[in-house]
Amino acid sequence: MSADAKVDLVVTGGTIVTHDAVFAGDIAIDKGVIAAVGLPGAMPAAREVLDATGLHLLPGAIDVHVHFREPGYTHKEDWETGTAAAAMGGVTTVFDMPNVDPPTGTPAALALKLQAARKAYVDYGIYGLLAEDNIDQLEALIEGGVAGFKCFMGNTFGNLPSPSTGAMLEGLEIIARHGYRISLHAETASIMARRQTKLMAAGKNAPLDHLSARPAVVAIEAVARAAILAEWTGARIHVLHISSADELRPLREAKARGVDITGETCPQYLIHDTDDYGRLGSIIRVNPPIREPHHKHALWAALADGTIDMIATDHAPHLPEEKIRNDIWSADCGWPGVETQMPLMLTGVHDGKLSISDYVRISSYNPARAWGLYPRKGNIQPGADADIAIVDLGREQIIDQEQLASRAKITTFDKMRTKGLPVHTLVRGRFVMRNRKLVTEARGHGESVRRIQRMPKPQPRHTDQTTAAVLGLRSR
Repeated sequence: MSADAKVDLVVTGGTIVTHDAVFAGDIAIDKGVIAAVGLPGAMPAAREVLDATGLHLLPGAIDVHVHFREPGYTHKEDWETGTAAAAMGGVTTVFDMPNVDPPTGTPAALALKLQAARKAYVDYGIYGLLAEDNIDQLEALIEGGVAGFKCFMGNTFGNLPSPSTGAMLEGLEIIARHGYRISLHAETASIMARRQTKLMAAGKNAPLDHLSARPAVVAIEAVARAAILAEWTGARIHVLHISSADELRPLREAKARGVDITGETCPQYLIHDTDDYGRLGSIIRVNPPIREPHHKHALWAALADGTIDMIATDHAPHLPEEKIRNDIWSADCGWPGVETQMPLMLTGVHDGKLSISDYVRISSYNPARAWGLYPRKGNIQPGADADIAIVDLGREQIIDQEQLASRAKITTFDKMRTKGLPVHTLVRGRFVMRNRKLVTEARGHGESVRRIQRMPKPQPRHTDQTTAAVLGLRSR
């Protein structure tokens, strides 16, 4: 850079937070990437200077579990409103799930999703579906630009059929050859279907009956089974929305055996418990369900010790009339979360449940590593994308569902008091939220992470004659 050249932006006076350090420093940003990180006053001249005195600079959060509902269910959410909510929440990258209409299980359906994503404020990855009837489409989905796959071992919104274990094994064999991670809704469908049918036949339709239909054993069995299949095939897997202490045992055991397995939990499982069912009624219905109090304490501990790798949200927007029902079985599952995750988790930091570096580790650093985005994302160092959440750790806010950027104005977190709030969000050096206001001109700034994603192909852990024969047939 010549002596009289200027970078685009210098953020000065703040405290920089990484997954393993906290220090005073300035950041210079140019052409969308971090050009320099250094002592206050050591940055090059800039076209713009932002004074971040008293604020903390974090790598933008990476939420690997959102449902933006487009195409097919845009009355609930679309890519513009969903990514606007992400920008307001300090989230700079999202991974969107395939249970839309049509499901993202073919190249044609993927093309529709990619077109819809052109409205995005933040960067994104798109999941392809792994199902019973689209095994022959998996490699075409990779070619088309998916960043990973989703397998519904249990049913949820969209009622996509769960694949047989045979189809799941074959899908993992194929995807393992390409290195992409498969995210799992790890609940056993047959157990839940049988129990729900019996409960409904007995006239049981109260909020807690949903929990009765989905006991923790459905997750224990599914996580253990998925880990065995991943160990056999060498596939990389990710356990979504861990809701129970019981799942931690098969997760730990799989990691100890060398399985490439990661796991997430969500704020709802850390904050709510069965004591909230009476207050929230059908609004609390979510898959997996909110469980007894002892589970959330175990989940906080597992985040702190690294058993659970990351925080995500399962952002699942629905309209109020789709949530508030007298019959729990007719209430849609989930609520918006991508905008409230950071203030809720920073409140946990304030309360001493995690350190601020722990939060960066679980919200950004670990997701970036698991999905092949590090060091371009999840990182504050020269050469990284300038994805930065600038937060005020002392700023208090009461969550107001009516003020959410999401189209879905209903959440179990309504009226909760939080401490710690993002005040600016930058995606590749551009403000998408500034001074707590959405920068509407940044609509469409988001890009697919496939341009930077690097998922090295792992060595197969097991190959036998049957596996070789099946994959040989698929490649012909």
